[in-house]
Amino acid sequence: MRCSSCMAENVATRRFCAACGAPLPSPCSACGFENEPTAKFCGGCGKPVAETAAPPAPAPSSPPRADTAERRQLTVMFCDLVGSTELSARLDPEDLREVIAAYHRAVAGIVAGFDGFVGRYMGDGVLVYFGYPLAHEDDAERAVRARLGAIDVVGRLDVKSVKLQARVGIATGLVVVGDLIGTGSAQEQSVIGETPNLAARLQALAEPDTVVIAASTRRLVGNLFEYRDLGAVPLKGFAEPVQPYEVLRPSIVESRFEALRPAELTPLVGREEEIELLGRQWVQAKAGSGRVVLISAEPGIGKSRLVETLRDAIEGEPYTRLRYSCSPHHQDSALFPFTRQLERAAGFARDDTVSVRLDKLKALLAPNAPAEHDVPLLAELLSLPFDNRYPALDFTPQRKKEETFEALLRQFAGLARQQPVLMIFEDLHWADPTISAWWILPLGSSSRRTSLASSAAL
Repeated sequence: MRCSSCMAENVATRRFCAACGAPLPSPCSACGFENEPTAKFCGGCGKPVAETAAPPAPAPSSPPRADTAERRQLTVMFCDLVGSTELSARLDPEDLREVIAAYHRAVAGIVAGFDGFVGRYMGDGVLVYFGYPLAHEDDAERAVRARLGAIDVVGRLDVKSVKLQARVGIATGLVVVGDLIGTGSAQEQSVIGETPNLAARLQALAEPDTVVIAASTRRLVGNLFEYRDLGAVPLKGFAEPVQPYEVLRPSIVESRFEALRPAELTPLVGREEEIELLGRQWVQAKAGSGRVVLISAEPGIGKSRLVETLRDAIEGEPYTRLRYSCSPHHQDSALFPFTRQLERAAGFARDDTVSVRLDKLKALLAPNAPAEHDVPLLAELLSLPFDNRYPALDFTPQRKKEETFEALLRQFAGLARQQPVLMIFEDLHWADPTISAWWILPLGSSSRRTSLASSAAL
């Protein structure tokens, strides 16, 4: 259709010119005569333009809503406030509302820190999903750590002078999640399956301030925690007794790989070339030439297994092993792998006093000729108050950081002067799980900063 104002061609369906914006003629559907945009009757046949106008095209019908429900493995957690019935009888409803709201906020805050999803608030109960809508390889571990944190936070709440306690049940299994039920403000996404029911039943078994998990969750978290076996317990609605475990505390493990691996490993197949390369690097390190090997691959392909194979091969040789494991739950602490390694090397026990831990740290550092301020620097790194046993550190923050690194390097160099040091760094950056690495420091290094002569990559 040609515009009478600018003579530009337009498609027949346009009412206004695409070039100048002027109104376009309206063709009569009966005789085809082009009428002015303001004409009420056709100039060719006399019929009203409104009657001859083509009927509007029907709006395309919206496609039926796709079923968004998914079948997936989920770790479900049910958290309950202990003694809520007694609180409702003792407190004014407005005071009780304030207590419940503080409890909900505390639980939701902890859950959000572990990428959990609060599926539903049910009075004094909170239903939480791990693995939906975001899935992680360690969702079961995240659930257990979140619950331990929630119990601690709820126990510290001080609302209306009420002492609060929580108890938690956790189960892992296949569910169908994502179906929308209800309408309006009552609409929510449901989780269908045995797992939510099992979590609720396990919560009822838990004592105040405890976490009870199902055997399915226990298999996934391995030895990352210490447990108490509750034996076979019959539960209402379940044909067979279940095997629950009470989670006591996080365990002190040297490596996540060792904590999560099965008791019997399958044979390593098809890695002869990589193992041979690792062996050559070890031989060169024993000869006094430092080596760095970076192992990078997709998650789960066997990076840590390669390192374990080398470690098994040199088990009878004299060397010092230092293992540093990064953690997805301590990303706000840059030196967390070093603090954990120092605690393990010093032999810290849970019931050690501050004085005992300082003595153990001093004994650990003594053979490597530490500087005068190495003990207080590393004690501060480990959050150990040293009171009057050592002089106060009069360093600027930047100087303290540099001196702390120097203290750590002196320990590495001191160990390397005695015998080869195998330094294993696992999950160097948790945000990129494709990277793992191990370092081998040379025998008899005399430099203050141990030099690394060459490197290899896998």
